[in-house]
Amino acid sequence: MKAVLCVRHAPPEALEIVDLPDPVAGPGEVVVEVAAVGLNFFDTLIIRNLYQQKPDLPFSPGGEFAGRVLALGPGVTGPKVGTRICGNVGYGAARERLVVRADRLAIVPDDLDLVRAAGLIITYGTSLYALRDRGELKAGETLVVLGAAGGVGLAAVELGKILGARVIACASSPDKIAFARSHGADIGIDYTTENLKLRLKELTGGEGADVVYDPVGGDLSEQALRSLGWCGRLLVIGFAAGEIPKLPLNLLLLKNCDARGVAFGTQAMRDPAWLTATITELMGYARSGAISAHVDATFPLERCAEALGEIAGRKVKGKVVLTTGL
Repeated sequence: MKAVLCVRHAPPEALEIVDLPDPVAGPGEVVVEVAAVGLNFFDTLIIRNLYQQKPDLPFSPGGEFAGRVLALGPGVTGPKVGTRICGNVGYGAARERLVVRADRLAIVPDDLDLVRAAGLIITYGTSLYALRDRGELKAGETLVVLGAAGGVGLAAVELGKILGARVIACASSPDKIAFARSHGADIGIDYTTENLKLRLKELTGGEGADVVYDPVGGDLSEQALRSLGWCGRLLVIGFAAGEIPKLPLNLLLLKNCDARGVAFGTQAMRDPAWLTATITELMGYARSGAISAHVDATFPLERCAEALGEIAGRKVKGKVVLTTGL
């Protein structure tokens, strides 16, 4: 089988396409014939050893996938061979065949294509976990989404509307704001030309936002924190800007507000049943059209480096997915 391998910590162009022996499932495992692999911003970090998860070399990038069950390991009774499935593994999915625990798989309905199924797990899973479980977002509240045209940002916009929030999309260009608004955002802010803190105060009538969803970090985090209202919640998703902010904790005291970490990957690994239920719920939203599960571009497995370069260059709206031709 073909696999994308990170053999040394380096930018995407150093990734190698290699031939590996076909894998064999152990007890409790299945072999999956991979059709599609969702890529995320953290993939650009993990291959350079800049992410909190640090797998041993060599490894494949790609934390989410969809495909069909090819073989069952000892003791596994389902899902049956040929079943369309998807799942989350954290890393290692960018290959034609993959061994994964059977209890970490969700069945993909026939009316949802495998490319979209592969691309919704981490971004929408992170956003649903952030907004509902960690952020306790309530109907009628104001949700501010930074990086609103990216993978997790777009997911937060769409899920925020499902949860009944007023959504303010913040992004780095007019076309990205227009994209977020076309997916449900009520209003937009271009934080390259507008003062984020002042504009958010204006749009909330001076009351401040209830929840800020922040996958960007850098200078924007403190501005967003200062825009929160009484008992507001800043959801820390990631640091796409490359800088981990040092927030003044007195602001939490003065506003009686919270900064809450969102570690979807850890939650998913700790509770496989929760993960399967979450993925199943998200696929239902995708099938009904409540979420777009938007895929900006697909690339063949062999062009993984190019795909990751698109993500690193912030050229992507929504998701990028690798395909194997299955």
